[in-house]
Amino acid sequence: MYRPALLAGTIFGAIAVILGAFGAHSLKAIMPSEQLQIFEKGVTYQYYHCFALLIAGVLFTSFPFPQIKYASLFFILGIIFFSGSLYLYAYMDAKQIPVPTIGRLITPLGGLCFIIGWVALFLAIIKKK
Repeated sequence: MYRPALLAGTIFGAIAVILGAFGAHSLKAIMPSEQLQIFEKGVTYQYYHCFALLIAGVLFTSFPFPQIKYASLFFILGIIFFSGSLYLYAYMDAKQIPVPTIGRLITPLGGLCFIIGWVALFLAIIKKK
């Protein structure tokens, strides 16, 4: 097992549950629907990639290749950049705070990190003969 991936998956999973509940109960009353959907998209992708981290952590036993570690790193970066930027963007938009152009570039960077993570996981799996 790859413990860092397992730890990150469980921590980000707990945070996703907290943020999901916060969005469903507290933000729903104060945030417009459009921004709430953006926030929920961040939570959804965070959930998906918590499971990806857990899978990577368990797969490392059978596929002990560096690509599993890279996949884990990129899943973590994807959660931070993609989901984190969506949380921030939803908040700033709801508060009518202008989002800088550089801020809008962080979300696609996070998406790219997710893609790299999945490709790295794929490469680790096909590496084993």
